[in-house]
Amino acid sequence: MRRVRHHEYGGPEVLRLEEAETPEPADGELLVRTEAIGVTLPVVRAVREGRGPLPGVLGGEIAGTVVAVGAGVRGFGPGDRVTSLTFSGSYAELALAPAAMASRVPDGASAEQAVALVRGGHVALAALATAEPGPGASVLVTGAASGVGHLAIQLARLRGARRVVAAVGSRAKEDFLRGLGADEVVTYDSDDWGEPADIVLDGVGGEVLPRALRALAPGGRLVFFGSGGGTVPAFELLAGGKTITGLTMRRFSTARRELYERHGKQLWDLALSGRLSAAVHARIPLAEAARAHEIIEARTNLGKVVLLP
Repeated sequence: MRRVRHHEYGGPEVLRLEEAETPEPADGELLVRTEAIGVTLPVVRAVREGRGPLPGVLGGEIAGTVVAVGAGVRGFGPGDRVTSLTFSGSYAELALAPAAMASRVPDGASAEQAVALVRGGHVALAALATAEPGPGASVLVTGAASGVGHLAIQLARLRGARRVVAAVGSRAKEDFLRGLGADEVVTYDSDDWGEPADIVLDGVGGEVLPRALRALAPGGRLVFFGSGGGTVPAFELLAGGKTITGLTMRRFSTARRELYERHGKQLWDLALSGRLSAAVHARIPLAEAARAHEIIEARTNLGKVVLLP
């Protein structure tokens, strides 16, 4: 089978297409023939910033057909179409996925739709569940045109937010975001982000995180799920009575398993009924994975970037 790895850290140019042996599913794992592979900002950053051992086997999200199951797996079998988060080895024609993170792809849904919807939708819903916005709350989303962000904009509106603000790096994304329901669009370099928001969902971090905290109303809540790090002044939290909560899907999906499963069903109900749109920005062959990373690094995508094996 073909897979993509990197043997050094750096930009997209370090990614290499290789031939590899077909992996064997261990206890609790599925072996999936991939039909679509999602490219995520955390994975792109990990390659450039030198996270994890070498050679690097990239993780992310996949959708495809189960070809084998490991011991102890219940509820899945060969021939089932599934989508799953994976923590390594997703850039491949055959990938291992933890059965606990997998869910079925409904009839009539494509693999591309599954990859664009499920992981990003789960993160967006988990962030909203963690923030617990009350009726009529205002919500600001950073990285608003990303695979997670464009779904968070829509889901905040569907949950009854009175005002939804999209924060992005470029005004070129404004029409896309207003079409998804954003009331306002602000750019990171703007001096004024408008009226402070009750809830901020930050998936960018870095230099954006302090700005996102300043955009939070007194007593507001910020949920941070980005991979970009960042620091905040503690006095800002104290003086404004603000809170920050970190979110990782690995922990959320285990600590709040029942809610995680409900979220999966909710996402498909919304998507298949046409109330939630999962945008695919680009479909790129697996052999050209470097081009997909270039798009993510340039932050030009409107929605999800997908690799096709």
